[in-house]
Amino acid sequence: MAARPFRAFWLDIRFLIGVLLVAGSVAGVVAVVAAADETVEIYAARDTLLPGDRVSEAELVARPVRLAEAHRTYLTVGELPADGVVLTRPVAQGELLPRSVLGDAADVDSASVMVSITGELAEAVAPGAAVDLWSSPGGAAGEDVGPPAVLVPEATVARIAEPEGMVVAGDTVSVELLVPDDRVARVLEAVAAEDALALVPVGGGLG
Repeated sequence: MAARPFRAFWLDIRFLIGVLLVAGSVAGVVAVVAAADETVEIYAARDTLLPGDRVSEAELVARPVRLAEAHRTYLTVGELPADGVVLTRPVAQGELLPRSVLGDAADVDSASVMVSITGELAEAVAPGAAVDLWSSPGGAAGEDVGPPAVLVPEATVARIAEPEGMVVAGDTVSVELLVPDDRVARVLEAVAAEDALALVPVGGGLG
């Protein structure tokens, strides 16, 4: 008769340990779910931003996102310096702002150049888009146009000057491009020679 309370005691211990293990597992699952559900406010571009732009909060919007540890690769709300930051590559409208694009003016190795493009632009040619600038020598004043070649690969469209009035075939469109510093002279030579220029989107552009 004395052994029965002893076995009952050990049964109670095993039951208690089982309850603690189950409770611990449930708590762990709850903690993981809560961490995954935690939102962090990250800056996103209000409009397309370009290399060399100094960006302040006026050009950004806060987006609550769930990225777990991945949020560390983006600029979170509250981390933006008072004098803003300089971008080293384009950021599309609505894109989260990666830390990898932040730098200073010395990190930007491109310059702004205006080119005239004859005819209608492709729909993907928009501010922030990556384009190849093609050139055909001898395009001025009825001269024979030479074979086209890529003058600048992966230039960035900064701005498209809206033409005044109705656009007809043969009209030119002025486009501001950001081109690498080492290609600026070649572009200016092509513009001065009135070579025929064309823009071809790279991978459909941003976004």
